[in-house]
Amino acid sequence: MLLLSILRPIFALLSLVILVGAVWLLWEWYQGETIQSPDGRLLHTRDDWLLWLGLALTAWSFLGRFLWVPLLARSDTDPTRAERGNGNLIQVPSGSRLYVESTGAPDGPVLILTHGWGMDSTIWYYARRALSRQFRIVTWDLPGLGRSSGRISLESFAADLAALVASVGQPVLLVGHSIGGMTIQTLARTHPQLFGREVVGVVLLNTTYTNPLKTMILPRLAQALRPLLEGGFRLQIWLQPLFWVIAWQSYISGSTHMLNRLAFGPHVTRSQLGHTALLTTRNPPAAMARGNLAMFDWDATGVMSRVTVPVLVLGGDIDIVTKVEASKAIASSSPGALLEVVGSANHMGMLDEAPHYHRSIQDFASSVFLPDTSNDKPDNSVPPHPADLGNQVPPARQPGQ
Repeated sequence: MLLLSILRPIFALLSLVILVGAVWLLWEWYQGETIQSPDGRLLHTRDDWLLWLGLALTAWSFLGRFLWVPLLARSDTDPTRAERGNGNLIQVPSGSRLYVESTGAPDGPVLILTHGWGMDSTIWYYARRALSRQFRIVTWDLPGLGRSSGRISLESFAADLAALVASVGQPVLLVGHSIGGMTIQTLARTHPQLFGREVVGVVLLNTTYTNPLKTMILPRLAQALRPLLEGGFRLQIWLQPLFWVIAWQSYISGSTHMLNRLAFGPHVTRSQLGHTALLTTRNPPAAMARGNLAMFDWDATGVMSRVTVPVLVLGGDIDIVTKVEASKAIASSSPGALLEVVGSANHMGMLDEAPHYHRSIQDFASSVFLPDTSNDKPDNSVPPHPADLGNQVPPARQPGQ
């Protein structure tokens, strides 16, 4: 999530200021002050308020996440977990080593899920569970994140995805969130022959068609700051150990949770917030910086106009990382694409609005793989998320122009 990467130094600085302030206050209390009494004696005194304030800021610095998470998110009835199944590392022609997991119906239609930047394949915890009842779900870590390694660029990611598609050995439907959607669009540009043969459908979630600086909130300011941002990301690469220490300190203080809260809508739960905060902290800062730099010169304008397989585009109506206008532009450029604008969904809507996303993906995938039954009674095998009962807005599906 490029926007959060831009804001991360601000929240990390806030966390460090609090920690430094705590140390200074405790030191000032320990040093105290020497004063002379009326009878001429020298007395050493300490102001207790310095001690208590210093201890409070120290507690914030090392225990803050336990305070902030309950304040920022609702309680869970169905927690998400950053857990893995039985996966494998596969070597692909590009030189990357990809961590891949396959779950669900062994002989079912195949969905390949590609996560967003800063995350890893564990972010599909809900999706794997909901969609694997009907489909075979293949998830993978993008190189540089999670357990995968390899070159970090959109073109390299597309080559890796092409190799993954080939390894499946049957037609697949591609699902991509954020940079995952950008990867699919890059694949359509670099490997167009796959679409209509190995790739029979595409689902793009909260993504963009060009440099994300142009489709986030405050795009003019973001683009004006690009030279400064590039310098900051390169510094992050050179000083990775330092930035990793800062990242973990920000995580335990709760500042990272405050930052990641910006990517969610009103229905986020504590485990969802904690899951994303953990992933953005434990992934290498240098890898994340290289991925952010790779997005700056990326553009796939018009690529989807040449894709003839069915396409579903889901965008969040309050997405600040890739605004809904980007989803609308992608859908309007793709012949016959379906667009759904999800109410109350921010950039991480595939978590806190999971039931809506899962129903849409399931219905769309069923229509792609089982076109003869697309007019039958809808499959209701994906139940509403218990934490979000009563909060869902019916899909507002409309064809792309």
